Amino acid sequence: MAQATLHQGMPVARYGADVAAASASMIMIHGRGATAEDILYLAHELDAPDVAFLAPQAANATWYPNRFIAPVAANEPWLSSALQVVDDLVGSLVAAGIAHDKIFLLGFSQGGCLATEYAARNPRRYAGVIGLSSGLIENGDQPRAYTGTLDGTPVLLGCSDVDFHIPLARVERTAQIFADLGAAVDTRIYPGMDHTVNQDEIDAVQHLIEHIR
Repeated sequence: MAQATLHQGMPVARYGADVAAASASMIMIHGRGATAEDILYLAHELDAPDVAFLAPQAANATWYPNRFIAPVAANEPWLSSALQVVDDLVGSLVAAGIAHDKIFLLGFSQGGCLATEYAARNPRRYAGVIGLSSGLIENGDQPRAYTGTLDGTPVLLGCSDVDFHIPLARVERTAQIFADLGAAVDTRIYPGMDHTVNQDEIDAVQHLIEHIR
C-alpha cells in the first residue's frame, strides 16, 4: 500500500481563531480509535481565543497499527505517513506566517506518541510539545538516536504510573531524551490514574499558552 493512500488527504478539523489572524497555533493529535473532533474537545477547555487549533484525522481512526513499543518496522508505512501529516500541517502554518516558536504540538495516547516523535525527529524551538499518556516511539527496547536541539522548548509529559498502554519507564526515558535535546521538561506522573486526561494537565497546557502570548 503506497504511503499516499494512507493518511494523506484526510480532513483536518479546526477550532478557535483563523490561522490568518492567530497569534499561535496548536496541532492536536487524537488517539487510537478516536477522532479529530474528540481531541478538539480539549481546546474547548482552554481560554485561548487567539489560538488556531488544528486536528488532523487518521485514516480508520488509527495512526499506526501496532503499539508504540513495537519495532518501528512493524508500524510502517503508516508511521511515516502520520509523521508527514504533522509535517505538512507545520509547513502550512509557517507558510501562513506562524513561526515554529508559536506552534504547539499536543497529542493524547497514540497521538501523543506521534506528537513527541515528530518533535524529537524535527528538533527546533516550538511553543510547546505536550504528550499526554504517551512516550517516544522507539525501536522495540532500543532508544532511537536523536540529534539536534529543541532550544529550550517547553515539553509537558503527563501520565499515570499504572497506565497499561504506556509503561512508566518509557515516559521517564522520553523525558530524559527530551532533556538531552535541550528541552525544558515538565514530567507529571499521577498515581493510579486511568488512561485519560486530567484537570491538572489541562491547567498546565493553559499555562503554556499564556506564557507564549
